[in-house]
Amino acid sequence: MSADPATLPPEPGVAKPDPVLVVDDLVRAFGGLVAVDVEHLEIQRGTITSLIGPNGAGKSTLFNVLSGFDRADRGRWSFDGTPVTGRAAHRLARQGLVRTFQLTRTLSRLTVLDNMKLAATGQRGERLLSALLPPLWLRQERDIERRADELLERFRLDRMRTEYAGTLSGGQRKLLEMARALMVHPTMVLLDEPMAGVNPALTQSLLGHITDLRDEGLTVCFVEHDMDVVMGISDWVVCMAEGRIVAEGPPRAVAENPAVIDAYLGSRHDEAGGEDDAR
Repeated sequence: MSADPATLPPEPGVAKPDPVLVVDDLVRAFGGLVAVDVEHLEIQRGTITSLIGPNGAGKSTLFNVLSGFDRADRGRWSFDGTPVTGRAAHRLARQGLVRTFQLTRTLSRLTVLDNMKLAATGQRGERLLSALLPPLWLRQERDIERRADELLERFRLDRMRTEYAGTLSGGQRKLLEMARALMVHPTMVLLDEPMAGVNPALTQSLLGHITDLRDEGLTVCFVEHDMDVVMGISDWVVCMAEGRIVAEGPPRAVAENPAVIDAYLGSRHDEAGGEDDAR
């Protein structure tokens, strides 16, 4: 980790010592509904940042815009020091910014191994003329398959390498999608609710993989609703409500922030208070 986030002031838009992603004045609206209105956000390199907030807060929309799967109405952002506003998803992936989805997007009629190999970029065999000359791409193909097998072993999917991806469980598809994202040797990974629909055993496995990525120097930003997960592995937490960032800081500071309690924990907080009053 390049800097200790705990030393930074817990306030929206706080500057980071070494941000890998910087966002300014980003707005995305759907008709009259403003889904995202982020004035300033920085993601510190080499950390695990959780993005929290109630349903409809704009978290996934923000991910979609930053990863090139949607377009902003206004704003600018840079990745690893390079302006990338409006850049397409495949170009961002080549630069090292990749993401996974809440609903996994595996190719069910291809094998697990083929799903992995498809994620590799710059494959010479994909070009028409090169494809006719195997010596031009066979070595690269072997290197790609070796990388895929290493990742499948790491995520404990190696025994499933020849199975169709459609036969995997929901949790295994989450693992496959995370492993596939690493095929491009990314700098930053955006994970959209990686624990959703995953059984407790695989949840622990996913959490271990996420912390391993951070420990290896990658930057991880993920959307999550389970506050136990957020508190357990996050270095920094950003809370959104109604499209805006209402708080950010270390996990404990954000959990105790009145704006977060109102926006994200309000219903639970009120229920707990009501129970106390009833007693």
